[in-house]
Amino acid sequence: MLMINIIQIGMGPLGIKMAQYISSRNGFETVAAVDLNPQLVGKPLQALSDELGTSVQIEANIENALASATSRPQVALLTTVSDMVRITPQIEAIVAAGIPVVSTCEELSFPWQEDAALAERLDKAAKQAGVGIVGTGVNPGFLMDALPSFLTSVCQNVETVKVQRFQDATSRRVPFQKKIGAGLTLDQFADKVADGSLRHVGLSQSVQFIADKLGWKLDKTEDIISPVIAEEAIEIPSMNIAKGQAAGVHQLGKGWVNGKVKILLEFQAAIGEAVSYDEVVVSGTPNVSSRIEGGVNGDIATCAITINTIRPILQAQPGLHTMGTIPSSSFWEA
Repeated sequence: MLMINIIQIGMGPLGIKMAQYISSRNGFETVAAVDLNPQLVGKPLQALSDELGTSVQIEANIENALASATSRPQVALLTTVSDMVRITPQIEAIVAAGIPVVSTCEELSFPWQEDAALAERLDKAAKQAGVGIVGTGVNPGFLMDALPSFLTSVCQNVETVKVQRFQDATSRRVPFQKKIGAGLTLDQFADKVADGSLRHVGLSQSVQFIADKLGWKLDKTEDIISPVIAEEAIEIPSMNIAKGQAAGVHQLGKGWVNGKVKILLEFQAAIGEAVSYDEVVVSGTPNVSSRIEGGVNGDIATCAITINTIRPILQAQPGLHTMGTIPSSSFWEA
């Protein structure tokens, strides 16, 4: 397969970055695009970025996009929402057209515990259509679940898995900065945590992924959220943050097994975070640790792993998958 044709669904900031990376890669081509924004419908991709061409026009739905596609898409990249409730009907419409799906929906990365009914529904639809579905991304999808699970491959025994991801969100997309609560007062931050609109989505799914891969039966999971408080005023192009306001989010994900915390995931993303890094520490026989100084750039890595997961999902058996049940992903160039 020398060229893989892609339909992109969701042309927001992440979808645009995805299209730019696709255009720069050999072996991949965006042949159709969908977005619900009426201001985008009918416009060519070039209207979103000078790096993109004029041959693909953004359509309001999958049916119109397939009808106007320059070639038949072999896979869909779905970059719209983070939750299973809203993503499920979107995926069903795609697989009904006989097209496999790679999505950046965080809850889709491991939905079998918290959204079992919807997961079964998608699995059934995918098998009936003869295609694969997978949720992926840098986190969840790799750094705090697939990577630590893979690192335990050299262990005879594992006692605990600890992962830390600390990142400076200054250069991240504005939607990401808002998602982590940057610029909110502490009361506003607390209100958004209470209504479920402010959190790093996917931490519980990462805990459940690791437990599933290691064969651990979880007693319970915890997801503890608190603000990272600005110690001084911060000014960046996208916002001004006053001293004492939230600069970002600190989140702990815990997985309890037989009354002990066996999985501990610590995520912190904030404007002006002093040190960025990603670290995995596996306590076992032998102990294994891996640290990426500077951390992995979330926007670049999310686009890359999504594109690099296309070939594995095309090779996978029909059904709903995780990054642990498809062939391993890697960079690929035709």
